[in-house]
Amino acid sequence: MALDPQLLEILACPDTHHAPLDYDAQAQTLTCTECGRIFEVRDDVPVLLLDEARGPAEQS
Repeated sequence: MALDPQLLEILACPDTHHAPLDYDAQAQTLTCTECGRIFEVRDDVPVLLLDEARGPAEQS
């Protein structure tokens, strides 16, 4: 199951800049368009916690 397109339209980075997020359905991640943080999507639920985000250099 994929994330709802309407939900994707309103999701934003939880950091102070609140930039939009790009969804990668294959990797099940959301990437901030400004800071590059990568947030996982677990069981179709976006995990938008700054403490759990990976930096752009930490891709696995």
